[in-house]
Amino acid sequence: QVQLVESGGGLVQPGGSLRLSCAASGFTFSTYAMRWYRQAPGNEREWVAHISRSGIATNYADSVKGRFTISRDNTENIVFLQLNNLKPEDTAVYVCNAWPNYWGQGTQVTVSS
Repeated sequence: QVQLVESGGGLVQPGGSLRLSCAASGFTFSTYAMRWYRQAPGNEREWVAHISRSGIATNYADSVKGRFTISRDNTENIVFLQLNNLKPEDTAVYVCNAWPNYWGQGTQVTVSS
């Protein structure tokens, strides 16, 4: 069956970094564009980043542009999100999406001193 399993979240101080991973299985990974979304308590789900099927094209929300980097490995069926210069407002559950069909369960990122 289709699975998207995120990992790499945790507690980090402001200015710190994390690398999130999303391991995919059960579908042809290379034929799907991939996205990361996030949802903070009390907020709606927010799109964060998008990467094309080949990995050549990427797009970012203005709130993370220049700090976050999305990438993918189509040989290992994994999509990554590198989070740098983290801010408290980046605190959320980060969820990967095989656009538009499949969703993971998410990984918690907490930015706090």
